[in-house]
Amino acid sequence: MSETIRKVNVIGHLHPDTDSICAAISLAYLKNQLGGVQHEARRAGTINRETAFVLKHFGFEEPQLITSVRPQIKDIQIQRMDGICREMSLFAAWNLMGESKTDTLCITNEKNELEGLISVKDIASANMDIFDIGVIANSKTRFENVLSTLKGEMVLGDPSSAISIGKVVVGTTPEMMDGRIEKGDTVLVTNRYETQRFAVESGAGCLIVCNGAQLSNVVVDAARHNGCTVITTPYDTYAAARLISMSIPVRAKMLPAEDVLRFSVNTTVDEARKTITQSRHRFFPVLDEDGRYVGIVSTPNLLNVTKKHVVIVDHNERSQAVDGLDQAVIMEIVDHHRIGSIETSAPARFRNEPVGCTCTILYSMFQEEGVEIPKNIAGLMMSAILSDTLCFRSPTCTPRDEKAGRALAAICGEDVDSYADAMFDAGAELTGRTAEEVFHQDFKVFSRGSARFGVGQGSFMTENSRKAAERLVAPYLEEGAAADELPLVFYMFTDVKSQTTEMLYFGLGAEDIVARAFNVKPEGGIAVLPGVVSRKKQVIPALMATLQDGQDD
Repeated sequence: MSETIRKVNVIGHLHPDTDSICAAISLAYLKNQLGGVQHEARRAGTINRETAFVLKHFGFEEPQLITSVRPQIKDIQIQRMDGICREMSLFAAWNLMGESKTDTLCITNEKNELEGLISVKDIASANMDIFDIGVIANSKTRFENVLSTLKGEMVLGDPSSAISIGKVVVGTTPEMMDGRIEKGDTVLVTNRYETQRFAVESGAGCLIVCNGAQLSNVVVDAARHNGCTVITTPYDTYAAARLISMSIPVRAKMLPAEDVLRFSVNTTVDEARKTITQSRHRFFPVLDEDGRYVGIVSTPNLLNVTKKHVVIVDHNERSQAVDGLDQAVIMEIVDHHRIGSIETSAPARFRNEPVGCTCTILYSMFQEEGVEIPKNIAGLMMSAILSDTLCFRSPTCTPRDEKAGRALAAICGEDVDSYADAMFDAGAELTGRTAEEVFHQDFKVFSRGSARFGVGQGSFMTENSRKAAERLVAPYLEEGAAADELPLVFYMFTDVKSQTTEMLYFGLGAEDIVARAFNVKPEGGIAVLPGVVSRKKQVIPALMATLQDGQDD
């Protein structure tokens, strides 16, 4: 397997049911036991109460939600460049850009939170602003920045203190400086004793002696008496005058964080490509899920994308799949439904078998690979089989399903009948639930030709719980159809023990479709379907055939 694969997401369908979630967790466990790239189970939507009961019963957390498998910033090469301190000098930042071959640096605080951004253009602009003689003081520049920029040595003063007042002046002779030096000014001088002493006694806040010139004790004593900082530098006056403005901290010229175009590791590459057209920069900060700075990306990085790798379980219909599947690499599909509309860009392992549950297939895969099934994984797989086969009552149930379900029950130590009753009761509980939640707890979208429709199903152990659910969902059918942009919606309310379904429906011609598909006469917006309990085997084929006949007419 290619080393470029970061991980593989194992994902079920939208509006996940128990099989979809349990199959994802169980298959990820199996793959990880076999070694290689890490597989992680994901959910494509909100889990229902039945599934929540199963996960809690066997000690599992909900899989992490994944809403899209489009490539994200985390899937491209992020340049892991450390953030810089806001007090770093422009000169040091310029040198760092040269060493790291980047034209942008990110400024961060001690918590690694983004504070701003400085680019080579910002530094160049500051360097060209030669008439801003007050920039050193206005920027509250620390003396340690001046020392590092000028390769200076502090003769007198505190390196950690800052220049807070005054302007920068080049001192030539006492006559030329007379009347120009103000209190707190930073004065650049050479080796002339008279010029040095005149600058100090005129109130200079900082005396910078160029060319590595020597200082007399008289000047040092005068500086100490007047509270003047003294620095020597090997640079000549011209170089020192040009460089000193580069000692100001990057915070003085940075673009503040609130104005910086940045990306989360979860931002899609498509979105990032659209956004970068708004920026004059070529490099952009990247923040992790907690908002901490992790590195930068450049425009070329956005062209070199590593696709996400996925394994699909319990579906192979594009309409039921997570968003962006066409931009991902499908490595494998394990399913028990009709072969649908998902296409792959490269060959993929495809295991599709006519059984009642995906976890029945997984049970065989564990046996084939010789991997022992732990109790908690066995519990998940058993639950999925009981859910999909309605405790072995559904016509989709095969001898393989029942054999696998009972073998898994033995491993996890559960009594099939009592556990199934508890699981279905948990799923039917309506306390605190909205019509939308119940409607989407097990809802799938199908298409045939130009026809597109949705079919939901709820399974109930008692007539009272089934009728309560019908009363809650019936008024929502129209809204649910609109929310999913569906012209037709059919909803199955299945009584597990009597093996009867009452079907509600919405849409133009829906009643006629139900009547013709199941040869019944609906009354009061409900079609009673004795013996019909399987969406996959009994309902979808009948609806597909009826809709196809309508298209052919």
